[in-house]
Amino acid sequence: MKFLAIALALVGFTLSGLTAQAASEPMRVTVTGEIMDTWCYYSGVMGGPDAVVGSAHHTCAVWCAAGGIPIGLLTEEGEVYLVLEIEGEGTAGGSDTVLDIQSDKLTADALLYERDGFKYLVVEKVVANAGITNLSHDDFGVVPGFAIPESVTGG
Repeated sequence: MKFLAIALALVGFTLSGLTAQAASEPMRVTVTGEIMDTWCYYSGVMGGPDAVVGSAHHTCAVWCAAGGIPIGLLTEEGEVYLVLEIEGEGTAGGSDTVLDIQSDKLTADALLYERDGFKYLVVEKVVANAGITNLSHDDFGVVPGFAIPESVTGG
């Protein structure tokens, strides 16, 4: 019985804390940027921010999205938005829509939510899709040089 009282008190405390940290009221925005792989972007596992966007990172972005890694939208100004939904379809499961738009530059009419310093988008309509516009193979090659083990390069 004592355990139940403690558990209920913790649940009540947790729920009361959620109210204070609730997401902002949504604001309608139009935002343009590249759909990108948040894991490689934030972790730095594939290199700096320039290495994890565009055509040089496209295949990895598709695999990450297929595996359930959240997608983001990176603006030219360097702002990153986590994309929760695109035109009524959730983005967490690596759907065909999500896989088709990896590395594409989109303009989206969306609802913007902010919480704990993060910005989230619910894209209600893709206004324009310019496809892959960040062609970075000239800079990084098909496989970025820093991703090739020294044993292969002779370094």
